[in-house]
Amino acid sequence: MKGLMLGAGSFYARLTRGLAGLEPVVLLLFRIWVALAFWRAGVVKLEDPFGTQFLFNVMYQVPLLSPDVAAVLGTWVELIVPWFIAFGLLGRPFALLLFIYNIVAFTSFPDLWPHGFWTDLFNITSFVDHKVWGLMLLAIIAWGPGALSLDRLVQRFWPKASRPVEVTS
Repeated sequence: MKGLMLGAGSFYARLTRGLAGLEPVVLLLFRIWVALAFWRAGVVKLEDPFGTQFLFNVMYQVPLLSPDVAAVLGTWVELIVPWFIAFGLLGRPFALLLFIYNIVAFTSFPDLWPHGFWTDLFNITSFVDHKVWGLMLLAIIAWGPGALSLDRLVQRFWPKASRPVEVTS
């Protein structure tokens, strides 16, 4: 029995080591998936500026910004930030920015949560895309953009650039 347990433990260790090799590919796929989703939304906004202005003035309820400023800012965030996410350059800060942007996006459009925000937040059929993008962005925030990223390349060739600054008094 003890031998069986040791064998199972060894198999589990080998399996988890092997599956850990998927991490760079999974993080790359997360980055590309999220980047494409937001970039496509930015392209749609750019191609139809009058429709974008209408949506931001009539449908969306963005807090703290005028609808016109929110429309321009939202368009450019969706056109620029996804490139940083896709290439994994400054991955964590831009993933955090897009994570916050995603929250603002789905909370600003009440039609996404017809049963009430809190009810739909925990409902698996309401604003599913935004939830999936948020979880993918959280993975990038938590673990970084991964080995297949420009961040890793910078870290490899300029190791001093990736170290935290030491504060001396």
